[in-house]
This record gives sequence, structure tokens and C-alpha cells, in this order.
Amino acid sequence: MYLLYNILLLLLALPVLAGHLLHGLLRGRRRQGVRERFGCFAHERLAPLSGKKTVWVHAVSVGETQAAAPLIKALKSRYPDWAVVLTNVTETGHRVAKGISEVDLCLYFPYDFSWTVRRVFAQLKPALVVVVETEIWPNFMRVAHRSGVPSVLVNGRISDRSFPRYRRLSFFIKPVLRQFSIFCMQSDVDAQRIEAMGAPADRIEVTRNLKFDMQTGGLNEQNSAPIRRKYGIPACSKVLVAGSTHIGEEEQVLDVYRRLLKSQPDLCLILVPRHPDRCRLVGELLSSRDVLYSLRSEIEGIPITMAPGAVLLVDTVGELLQFYTVADLIFVGGSLVPVGGHNILEAALLKKPVLFGPHMHNFKEISHLLVQAGGGLVISEGEEFYREANNLLSDSQRCQDMGAKGYALLQDNRGATKRTLQAIERIMEAG
Repeated sequence: MYLLYNILLLLLALPVLAGHLLHGLLRGRRRQGVRERFGCFAHERLAPLSGKKTVWVHAVSVGETQAAAPLIKALKSRYPDWAVVLTNVTETGHRVAKGISEVDLCLYFPYDFSWTVRRVFAQLKPALVVVVETEIWPNFMRVAHRSGVPSVLVNGRISDRSFPRYRRLSFFIKPVLRQFSIFCMQSDVDAQRIEAMGAPADRIEVTRNLKFDMQTGGLNEQNSAPIRRKYGIPACSKVLVAGSTHIGEEEQVLDVYRRLLKSQPDLCLILVPRHPDRCRLVGELLSSRDVLYSLRSEIEGIPITMAPGAVLLVDTVGELLQFYTVADLIFVGGSLVPVGGHNILEAALLKKPVLFGPHMHNFKEISHLLVQAGGGLVISEGEEFYREANNLLSDSQRCQDMGAKGYALLQDNRGATKRTLQAIERIMEAG
């Protein structure tokens, strides 16, 4: 199995590397982290790990990194003398990781070539590996297992879309899953699915979703006035925030925004594409529709006033919560197009009403719970999006009630971090 897998990786190596380099050229800058992905680190980069036990946390992108943050803080509190290494696959995830103060070293996750993974393990010498959600890399797991390093899958999730594929490949995945020490899954369904894929039943626990344990980082309603001043948003203006949008959604958001301005003339829009490198194309879309906009990266420290009807286009990462803080209404993207949705609990965390589309298969349980609790609404494109947004922006009390219900749901479901940490402690105590 591993022989076939490694042959396939070798065949893919050249196009993968070429793709990374081409992506960098198209974006006008050198692709970051290529050397790190091959396990090549400058000696001084590893200085924070010197003389310490190390826990290696892997979170593929932004969502997983944010979900891992409460657990990383808890690990650092429980094991203060340990160093935490956090690896990511994406550049946006890597940038968010750098903002977590408890992390001692942020690196890019190595390509899953056996020699690359062995080189990284030899340099990091981890005492524990923590994999967030469902990142199953055969050589990575094999090297961890052969090195005697316990490996924990946390916040485990098997989506409706991926489960049939995993089942078809169970002959290949089962040996990999047996190398994990424990599986901390989000729900009973996720637990049943990973067992069906070949995970040993006695290593599976339902610890619930770490996303319910997110923290605001000190952001709350009292911060909204300074944030409004920072971005020139008038105190009297209402704010619609469209967060984590994808191709095909910005057009719909703009159509709804322009219609809303007829009944909500003091409305401002903050548009936050999921991938900041798309902001140039989104800016061109705004210009083609004669919409005035400012780029977040270009207004730092510059006094501006955001006129109603204008757009603040956010081309940075890790700042979504501060924009949600000033929102009267939030739309979360990746949901009107078949992406699978994004984290709607961030809106609930700040007591804001939230709208999202029907494509929420990556957040199926969370979206169901939030709608059931009355903290969010599922909308379709076009008329329904406009109608629900207009109704909410016209009724501040209803917005407050929805925000309060979403926040109450969040509080009722906290505790995943504590349960996950307890599972990790048992593994560490068992050696």
C-alpha cells in the first residue's frame, strides 16, 4: 500500500511543485514556504524549541486554525514548559496561525513524501502530534507511529460529501487510522462514520465541536465605536458584513446591497472575500458597477469617511471578528454556492444575527442547531436574500433577539476543549 502511495506521490511531485511556483508567479510574488514544505529549515528557525518537549499541531487552513486556538491555549496552560509548533497547508491559515500568541513556531506542513516527513520529525522531535479535523496523511502518520509519537485527531469531522469516498478507499485508509492513538469526534454521526472507515471503536470519543469554545479576543459591543472610527463608518450608519465570500457570491451580495439602499439609505457594506488574493478581481467587479470602495490594506492610519452606498473591501486575514463587531447583520459566504459553508458561530459569538445559504454541508449540524435556536436564517439567492435582510435591518429588536439566541446556543454547547484536553492527558499519562 505504501509503495503504491509513494510511487503516486513521486509521479505527482513535479506538477505539484510547478503548480506552487506558477501560482506564485500569477500572484506577482514568490510562493511562500516551498523550502519548508520540503523540510528545509534554517537552524535559527528552530531555536524556540531548544531544550523543550514539543507538541506538533496541524491545522490545514483558516477555519481549522481558528478552531484549534482554544485547544492550543489549553495545552499551553496545562503544559507550560512545552513548545507548540503549528503547521498549515495554506498561506492564509499560516498568517492566522502567527496571531496565536501561545504558538512558539509556525511552519508550513511538509509534503507527504516519506523522506521529507522523516526529516521534519528528526528536526522537531515532537512528543505529541495533534491533527485538527480530518487531515489523514499516510506517510506522516506512519512516521509518527514508527517514532513512538502518540497522535490525536481532534475536532474530527467526516462530511456527507467525503464519507462515500472514504468508504470506497477503506482498504487503504484503515491501516492509517489504526496508527492514531485516539479520535476526538464532533458528533455521534462522525464517530460512527470514522469507525465504519476502519478506526478502532475503543479509541473513538465524542468530545463535540471546538468551534463552540471560540473566544472573542476581547472584542465586544464596547469595541464597536473605536472600530467604526478606525474605518470611517458613521455612527448613524447600519452595517451589513458579508464574510468569507466566494466566486459567484459577491455579485449576489452587491445586487442585494444596491436594492437595500433604497429602503436603508444609511447602509454600508463590508465585503470580506474568503481568499484575499481574489480582492483584485472583486475590486474590478465593484468598479464595473460604479461602486465606490476602499481597500482595508490601504486605509491604515488614514482618516476617511465611508459614505453610505460605499464598500470596504477587506484584503487582509485574521480580522473578521472585528468587522463582525460593528455589524448590524452578517451574511456568511461559501453557502450560496456549493462550497459547503463557513463558520457561522463567529457571528453568534458576537451576538449578531446571521444569514447563510443552503450549501452548508461542512457545517450541517451547527447550521441546523443555529436555525433551530432562532439565531440564524437559511436564505436562497435573490429575492429571499433581499427580503430577509431588509426585514432584519428594519427591526433592530429582532436583530438583538436573534443575536442573543445564537449566543445562548454557543454557551450551552461549550466544553469540547476541556473534554479533548482530558483525552490528550490520558494518552500522555499512558506514555
